[in-house]
Amino acid sequence: MAWTKYQLFLAGLMLVTGSINTLSAKWADNFVAEGCGGSKEHSFQHPFLQAVGMFLGEFSCLAAFYLLRCRAEDHSDSSVNPQQPFNPLLFLPPALCDMTGTSIMYVALNMTSASSFQMLRGAVIIFTGLFSVAFLGRRLVLSQWLGILATILGLVVVGLADLLSKHDSQHKLSEVITGDLLIIMAQIIVAIQMVLEEKFVYKHNVHPLRAVGTEGLFGFVILALLLVPMYYIPAGSFSGNPRGTLEDALDAFCQVGRQPLIALALLGNISSIAFFNFAGISVTKEMSATTRMVLDSLRTVVIWALSLLLGWETFHSLQILGFFILLMGTALYNGLHRPLLSRLSRSQPSAEEGERERLLGGSRSPISDAS
Repeated sequence: MAWTKYQLFLAGLMLVTGSINTLSAKWADNFVAEGCGGSKEHSFQHPFLQAVGMFLGEFSCLAAFYLLRCRAEDHSDSSVNPQQPFNPLLFLPPALCDMTGTSIMYVALNMTSASSFQMLRGAVIIFTGLFSVAFLGRRLVLSQWLGILATILGLVVVGLADLLSKHDSQHKLSEVITGDLLIIMAQIIVAIQMVLEEKFVYKHNVHPLRAVGTEGLFGFVILALLLVPMYYIPAGSFSGNPRGTLEDALDAFCQVGRQPLIALALLGNISSIAFFNFAGISVTKEMSATTRMVLDSLRTVVIWALSLLLGWETFHSLQILGFFILLMGTALYNGLHRPLLSRLSRSQPSAEEGERERLLGGSRSPISDAS
């Protein structure tokens, strides 16, 4: 069935804004500028402040939700209204997981390449599958276990590509290894977030934009407040600011003042996450969750290609192999092979072989699919 112009627009919007989200964050990391008090030039390494900006972008989805609700009320459409009341504090535990996982990933992005960052995020399949069995009582089929094994193999190949690639002064081998491990660790927290959302949030039938915005509100407020103690907590070699603390927001603002393009990169990150979440939700609704998964895989290709063109990283053939193995693992886990097999056998797929819309049993992403 051919896509409509609106569906093509949504698919393009998701692909473009999703790519901008990761690339703009990496672009900001690559800038070098003076800090406060005449400190010497240094890299813009402020992952927690960038995470605050990301949550601000998610928070803006609440405005989109209320605009849609006002429009729906004018047209007597109740699709954006919840079917039952819910306590907004239900979103606090997932928001805390989102805040922690996102912050760790922004720290890791300072240490490794944008393409490896995007590929290694595929590790979330491993942990969501295991947690769904342990905490939600799910039973994974053979193809899902094969998908998990393929994902593990793909992660090993991508990790080997990082080890064998040339490393410059910005990304030393030890930092690349640490960054890759941090990304995989962050996926454990993302998987916990998905389990919490599945167990406690989705049963209330909350509109996705409202869910994203509410989690964004919690994440923005909490992490913005945490910037104060982070200003005083020593971080040693993990610190990217002259004071050697966990985060120095004042130094970040000074660097932005001296290099305005950093502000453009941050604005691109904030605005792209809002449009990316909106487009992703709309793609799932207008087309399918599988389409959303395929577009997310294409986003990895776009990020990788642009990173190579911009000279941010060097080409390594093992990354191609690793990406395709990860793609195969994702496809197997989400049952993407079933429609293909049914077409080859020219048989109609059964109801059980239809597309699964459950969070951990199928292709649904976490509510706030950041970065």
